[in-house]
Amino acid sequence: MKLQVSLALLAITIPAIAQKPAAITRLDGTTITTADAEAFARKTLAEAHVTGAQLAVLNHGKLVWSFAYGLAGKNPDRPMDRETTLPSASLTKSLFATYVMTLVERGQFNLDKPIAQQLPQPLDTYAPYRDTASLLVHDPNWPLVTPRMLLAHTSGLSSGAYSEPDRKFHLHFKSGTQWLYSNDAVVLLQFVIEQQLRRPLADLIQETIFTPLNMTRTGFIYHADFSPDISARFDAHDGDIPDTHPSIARASGSMNTSADDLARFLTALYANRILKPATRKAMFTSVIPIDSEHESTFSGHHPNDAEVKPIGFAYGVGWGLITHTRFGPAFFKEGHIGGANAYVICFDRSQSCMILMTNSDNGELTYRPLLEKILGDTVTPWIWEGYTATAPPQP
Repeated sequence: MKLQVSLALLAITIPAIAQKPAAITRLDGTTITTADAEAFARKTLAEAHVTGAQLAVLNHGKLVWSFAYGLAGKNPDRPMDRETTLPSASLTKSLFATYVMTLVERGQFNLDKPIAQQLPQPLDTYAPYRDTASLLVHDPNWPLVTPRMLLAHTSGLSSGAYSEPDRKFHLHFKSGTQWLYSNDAVVLLQFVIEQQLRRPLADLIQETIFTPLNMTRTGFIYHADFSPDISARFDAHDGDIPDTHPSIARASGSMNTSADDLARFLTALYANRILKPATRKAMFTSVIPIDSEHESTFSGHHPNDAEVKPIGFAYGVGWGLITHTRFGPAFFKEGHIGGANAYVICFDRSQSCMILMTNSDNGELTYRPLLEKILGDTVTPWIWEGYTATAPPQP
């Protein structure tokens, strides 16, 4: 079955565009020339002192503009280009969720069977969780926690055991009733899948999605052929941030990729080449509405009704959702790590997407003007995302 799926996908490659369209169609139907988009991007990124960036836009599910800016490295200077690989941080979670849905579609995984029932032994008997899960397995809510809850961030787990005073897992509310962003929830689901399939996630997603889609600049672990065209990371003052090349996949944030590779992924997703339409619809169906002030706060705590309520802000299976806007529904995911950040948003009605990746702590301050000017996106919740100068850091 796996071989059949991989072979079926082998034809799904997106060739380089022979002739770029002269204009990008914005969400409201107006257009901006690719030359004007590039000029605006250069000016915006330069004024914000962003070291390097990649941007891409899709219209009707097809790549219409791709742009690389600035430097991928210094001492010596290395230009950013469209082949440069960058860290995507938490954007990893959404591609992992998409991989999980391929298993669901093939009947190999159940999103609603509790995790405690999907493992042959109690979680705290496995070496990686012997200490951190020692209290969790005795919580009366633990038998309720499902993969869907883990991917929708409604399990009750906090961002990570590292943030807990005792460095152990705790469920902060009845599972499935509130929203709280959690890195550990996604890594826990990765552990369950690797136990069931007895293979590392990096290999599974590589053969199911990345290789068939010709995503040669993407991996959940570092690939030797990424070098030397892999981006460094820079702080707000353009100083280098020490980097590591992940040798072990973490579904919460280890993926390296490029904007063009993400465009390949989104094109295939819209063409029903990764998931069938019904499966894709299920992934983008709301699991829980969100009213939190910021991504790092509990749902229902310090509500941000003015920004998120009018757009029907919610979370699906591994993706954020904007369920009603004048442009139609949208799905999105962001990534944030010191010296690198990324954002992807797609509007289903027009199958228009924008991909933004930067290698600088200053990058996120450019996202609003770039999205508004180039794509015409006026509905991303900028405060909730932390794309404002006064917003708290993202988890």
